[in-house]
Amino acid sequence: MRFSYAMLPDYPLHESLASIRLADELGFYACYAADETWHKDLWLLFAVAAGQTSTIRLGPSASPVTLREPTLIAQALATLDELSNGRAEAVLSSGNFGLLAQYGIDWTKGRPLSRVKEALGVMRTFLDEGTITRQGEFFRYDGLFTFARPVQQRVPLKLGAMRGPKSFEAAGELSDGCHHALSYTREAHEYAVRHLRVGAERAGRDWRSLDIGAWVVFATGPDSALAKEAARRMVGIYASSMPAEQLLRNGVDPLELRPVIDAIGAGDLARGIELTSPEVADRLSIAGTPQECAQKIRTELVPAGVNHVICAITDETLVKVFTGRELPGVASVAEQLRLIHDEIMPVLL
Repeated sequence: MRFSYAMLPDYPLHESLASIRLADELGFYACYAADETWHKDLWLLFAVAAGQTSTIRLGPSASPVTLREPTLIAQALATLDELSNGRAEAVLSSGNFGLLAQYGIDWTKGRPLSRVKEALGVMRTFLDEGTITRQGEFFRYDGLFTFARPVQQRVPLKLGAMRGPKSFEAAGELSDGCHHALSYTREAHEYAVRHLRVGAERAGRDWRSLDIGAWVVFATGPDSALAKEAARRMVGIYASSMPAEQLLRNGVDPLELRPVIDAIGAGDLARGIELTSPEVADRLSIAGTPQECAQKIRTELVPAGVNHVICAITDETLVKVFTGRELPGVASVAEQLRLIHDEIMPVLL
């Protein structure tokens, strides 16, 4: 089982860099960050982090091929790979639908999965060969080339997926793995892995060799109730992007969450938090003491075939950034990274 740190780059940059250095020292597999306009730029942040770390891998999870042209993602990725001496990788997606709406993009009319699959092929060619000629449905090139060359012989490219089944199958068939965001039950991950396996076997690949990642809202600390409250204050914000099918696979009735989603959609985060019940928050997060978190990973994720836990750590600073509310006493990112290393990794690695 791999463990990685997923950050939202909204902290003061010196704090984000300190967190990445600590994750590197503790042996985390990777540090990922959201590639979204809402946050500070991950590419600049990771370019600096590359020179301050030695083993941790760096990259976006996920980078939106609707907003970023795939050859430009490949150019940035190859540059980061050189800066980090071969530690770059990327997770691709069509993008956060809420962010796309703010750009005036109607994702329902853009055949998002087809665009992602084509973008993946573009990036694979551009990274591997340094040049591309292609007349695709979404992307067209005539002898485009780049001098940005990666250090790795093959830079890992993975897909982010939530709804499925076709997105999971595409990840298994075409990419180096899948980061399944915001699922917490054995049922949800068995569904994802089942379709990932279908895609892999279609391509004659061993599905067990793929990176099968669970990207989860995460909060831990010695005080279980406080950690769960930190997660509760973020769950509704994340859950508002979950399709109904995914909510059901996680044991949540979409109608139960509708008032939360409506409040958040109207910009009333405080009301959305108030309406998020502790029961729903517990279903849609991994939170509590390290022992409670380890138990949920052991019973819900491991049996499904997940081999990579990507912890989107929630702390007091992040809660305040998103909600404007104080939550004193919650373990900091540094404290949670150490707890994962000291008390969760040893029982799951």
